Amino acid sequence: MAQHNRAHTKWVVTASVLALTSGYSQLAHAQDTGSTAVDEIIVTAQKREQSIQDVPIAVSAFSAEALDAMKIEGGSELLRAVPNVSFSKSNFSMYNFSIRGIGTKALSSASDPAVAIAFNNSTMIRNRLFESEYMDVNRVEVLRGPQGTLYGRNATAGVVNMIPNLPGPNYEGLAKAELGNFGTVRGQAMVNIPVSDTFWVRAAGSFTKRDGFDYNSFNGNDVNDRDLWSTRLSAAWEPHERFRTNLIWEHFEEDDNRSRTGKQLCTRDQGPTSMAGYTFKTNSFEQGKLPQGCLPGSLYDDAAYGTPQGAGYAFLPIASRQWSTAAGSNYSPFFNFDPFGGVTQSRDLREVSTPIDPVYQVKNDVIQLNVAFDITDNLTLHSQTLYTKDEFYSSQDYMRFASVPLFSDTTGFKSPSGKVTNGPTPGGIYVDPQLGPSTRMLSMDVSKSNNDQFFQELRLQSNWEGSFNFSLGANYTKFETEDNYFVYNNIFTMLAEWFYNYDFAGGMPRVCKDGSKFECIGVDYASLEESDGNGHNYFRSRNVVSTESWAAFGEGYWDINPEWRLTVGLRYTEDEKNSTPYPSQLLLGTWDMLGSGMYSGGRVSWGYPAQPDIVQAWDAFSGRAVLDWKPTDDVMVYASYSRGYKGGGANPPRADIDPRVMQTQPLAELFEPEYLNAFEIGAKITLQDGRLRLNATAFYYDYTNYQVSQIQDRIALNENFDAESMGLEFEAIYNVTPNFRIDGNLGILKTRIADGEQSIDIMDRTQGNDDWVVVRPWAQVPSNCVAPRKYVEKIVSAGRTNMTNALSALCGGGFLAGTFDPTFPWGQKHNLTYGFTYLPFKEAPNGGRGFYADLGGNELPNAPRWTANVGAQYTWNLTGSDVTLRGDYYRQADSYFRVYNTEYDEIRGWDNLNITVTWEVAASNLLLQAYVKNVFDDAPIVDAFTNSDDTLLTTNVFTLDPRLWGVSLTKRF
Repeated sequence: MAQHNRAHTKWVVTASVLALTSGYSQLAHAQDTGSTAVDEIIVTAQKREQSIQDVPIAVSAFSAEALDAMKIEGGSELLRAVPNVSFSKSNFSMYNFSIRGIGTKALSSASDPAVAIAFNNSTMIRNRLFESEYMDVNRVEVLRGPQGTLYGRNATAGVVNMIPNLPGPNYEGLAKAELGNFGTVRGQAMVNIPVSDTFWVRAAGSFTKRDGFDYNSFNGNDVNDRDLWSTRLSAAWEPHERFRTNLIWEHFEEDDNRSRTGKQLCTRDQGPTSMAGYTFKTNSFEQGKLPQGCLPGSLYDDAAYGTPQGAGYAFLPIASRQWSTAAGSNYSPFFNFDPFGGVTQSRDLREVSTPIDPVYQVKNDVIQLNVAFDITDNLTLHSQTLYTKDEFYSSQDYMRFASVPLFSDTTGFKSPSGKVTNGPTPGGIYVDPQLGPSTRMLSMDVSKSNNDQFFQELRLQSNWEGSFNFSLGANYTKFETEDNYFVYNNIFTMLAEWFYNYDFAGGMPRVCKDGSKFECIGVDYASLEESDGNGHNYFRSRNVVSTESWAAFGEGYWDINPEWRLTVGLRYTEDEKNSTPYPSQLLLGTWDMLGSGMYSGGRVSWGYPAQPDIVQAWDAFSGRAVLDWKPTDDVMVYASYSRGYKGGGANPPRADIDPRVMQTQPLAELFEPEYLNAFEIGAKITLQDGRLRLNATAFYYDYTNYQVSQIQDRIALNENFDAESMGLEFEAIYNVTPNFRIDGNLGILKTRIADGEQSIDIMDRTQGNDDWVVVRPWAQVPSNCVAPRKYVEKIVSAGRTNMTNALSALCGGGFLAGTFDPTFPWGQKHNLTYGFTYLPFKEAPNGGRGFYADLGGNELPNAPRWTANVGAQYTWNLTGSDVTLRGDYYRQADSYFRVYNTEYDEIRGWDNLNITVTWEVAASNLLLQAYVKNVFDDAPIVDAFTNSDDTLLTTNVFTLDPRLWGVSLTKRF
């Protein structure tokens, strides 16, 4: 037992590796005190237990001890240990884990991840393995490249497989406590109890509490904290030597004020001061109709820490001028027409200024039942059943910088009938039912999701002594999700309540009901907690999707001779997706007064009626063929071809605007499935009697219909692009002496979007064409458009008082003064008497969306040209204990966060240094560890996301955690 403890101790203090090539991504300890050979690790990359060096796949594997030594505490930090991997949170409820330039850049509820995430070999479409922290883990495997045979439809880029420790026949336990900066308190515990010779149970739990990383200078609060806990209960029963089963339940929960996204940046687009001989009025909405809000400047310039031209908000002039005109007065509810005029931002990416602190809540449950029955000594039937349930809620200030005080004091305001109403903002305060009272513009977004998945797989595997073995199986997946995204703004409510729904005769706002004979937009007067989500005074995107998938697969392994092996696998998949569109209804309502039409462009005043379901179905073959050559026990060379597939889907529903009143831009309703042909060669080599392992991989991908999203017309529009990716990967570990080792990896990557691919860049719709001008839209129309400069100048030069309305009308609004439909028959309904009929613009490019940007030759997003990590550790053998010092340095090269590859899209390279000191006392089973992560306390931008036109094209950025240090004590028993 003492010898076992010493060996275990040595493993803990030395196993912090990065991983052997194509397969050994972990620092292994010496076989014994005097040996320097790298230890072997067993993986299930091919859903059977094998030495990682015998698997002809680029796979990296990490034990719990290796993860702890490198301070990889969750899936998001795996990028530091695996070549050609990047990671970032996404803007809503998901994340992007990218392997070899291929990740999840499609954000809609109908899209699937490109990297399959598996719990104990069962894949999960929606999960929290990248938010929770590792607990009682046996190992984590990262498979690079398409795994289309055994893992299937969502494994075009690879697989991340977390294998938990399962109950065993021996008593054991663990307790760990940790303290650190930011008030961090962590704890973990585990106990394994053999109830009988055939029945064992295991329980594990962990929690983390820490203060916020970010400072909210508006209210002095620290935000972006963590308060989470996990538990796992499992039982194993082996009543017969041919029958084995285990049941696992894992629960994860988080409730804190963690930010879903980081700081919001903007290079301010102030707009022109004059045009066509007309000088725009200062402190007015006139200037706000032509700038797009934010310019596509570098995120690294000082100018990026500005704020948008807030006068460009489409709803502000409506709420001001049109309400006051209808009220028969010159009254405006605003004394400041730019909510962000004079607002400056700190250049500290960890400092925000917001009246609204974030809220982050998650509940996730995973239940898995595994059964194995040996039909014969060499033939086993496996069954895996998985059920997951995930509930997510996150809210935060939409901007992360506070507006200036905005509202006028309307105390004593009289309606045209003479009734004193005090107006919407008595005392300069507006009271919003969801956001509460404020003197400022308040805006908050909420992301909510509910997800359920059932997965069943049956697999028959052979283990014959002969030259051929196989794995045959079939599985079924049913996944149901509802994603809701809300944007609340107190001026939305003011506009609905005091303009559209105002009873000027009675001198008060009406309560809106469907079928009312006046302009009617439903205002939800319930609190945020009690709201049923049916109001039209906020934006709501409701996305309901159901996915069913059947698959049958088989893989054969043929030992041609003692040196050569052929692996051939094939999978057939049938997918069906059912998307129920619920169009958004922001500021849309009905008006049927004397049959005069619908002024706001809506069809209903309350609720979000569903449109007919969109049902899509695909079938596809995927698989692989691998030939490997192993002339000695220390050398393996392999070459493979793999085919990958990922389903398509329906783009989210858009605004339900009546085209007789206003129009939205023409966008695709569907997006196509992805297909991938991948070619790879690799070598796994062991030298110097096992002390040195050198591994290398080269690959080439031919990608069809890669799915990428951007926000257009308030939806995550998914587009498809053909592309290619190629690169090299090197991994090494060298045990220099029994006490000193070094390890590292290097990934080199080149990605290229195919010639002829193109897309509308919402940050640069004119593409430098001076004959066209970007124009801000009408209030209910989501996106900017481009209009001929000659028409814009004619409107401006007329200098009319309703110039802002006239310019807004160019973008699809205002009784079809503008239209995105070049075939729409022009009527006489709305004539601004400028001496010409300026619409429809039959020459408008792409229905007014703008000019295409050429993407041919551009790099894929989140595809760094190279990644590198080097680690070193040294162990001092003291009397009765060992002390190990380890350092890990990681660097990532430049990349882009969008397909356009402009200066604005650049993500500069960044690095990270971590240091760990571990003291192990073998006789007492005690481990004391101290660490520092992000030693340089850097805050690099690791990813970014461009917001919508109607919120002025601001950019959400994501960054690393700050410098963290901690001290932990672990006791095993």
